[in-house]
Amino acid sequence: MWPSGGRHLWLSGGTSALQSHARGHLVYAASGVLAVRTGSGTSIVPANRVAWTPAGFTHHHRAHGDTDMRIVFLAPSLARLIPDRPAVFLASGLAREVLLALTGPRNYDDAAPGYSRSARSRLLRVLVDELREAPEQPLHLPEPRDDRLRAIARMLYENPAGNATLAELGTAIGASTRTLSRLFRDELGMTFYEWRTQLRVHHALVLLADGHDTIRTAYACGWANPSSFIAAFTHIIGTTPGRYRSDRGTARP
Repeated sequence: MWPSGGRHLWLSGGTSALQSHARGHLVYAASGVLAVRTGSGTSIVPANRVAWTPAGFTHHHRAHGDTDMRIVFLAPSLARLIPDRPAVFLASGLAREVLLALTGPRNYDDAAPGYSRSARSRLLRVLVDELREAPEQPLHLPEPRDDRLRAIARMLYENPAGNATLAELGTAIGASTRTLSRLFRDELGMTFYEWRTQLRVHHALVLLADGHDTIRTAYACGWANPSSFIAAFTHIIGTTPGRYRSDRGTARP
């Protein structure tokens, strides 16, 4: 393992082993889309986003589309400055360049002069300062703990295009709408419809990374028409699906 984590090139569908680290780490996809799954939920990492996994969280990564993954570990003195839970941040231009520099050839290529310890420390501090100023993104989908919510989550993961109401799903598992609505608010901090929308956008990012167009992705994720999908996607990701596909990052050295 390189001092800052390094660069890992994965083919689409590649999955890491289940793992846990003594230091928290940041994950950035220079190209492709990454999913980072922990016991608390799944973070999706599209272009220009950075996922944070604190120390001690058991997790694994999965690549959607051919992916250039960059990993940077943080010392506890820096990790304490950002959340103690998994999160996704918008990557500023400066944060992106620092991530690429810390994981580029100077970091692990013996033929290239590496950064000194003091230079790496300065870069890491700049990176953390940028993340502290960055808006947190609604791209971490919390994992339910209650058995009733877990049963609903399984049905939605298996069929993200399904349009069953919460009442209909509740009937299938033997729980009232009122009880399920309360559990979504209390345990996951959002409504059922907000959680399902985030799940669908996660699925849409995966499909777009695999080359599907906007119309096909909209229907595959349960939207009645492409315009509704575009509006929901833009609200969460900050750009339209079409622009996202054309602007996705490309691999850098």
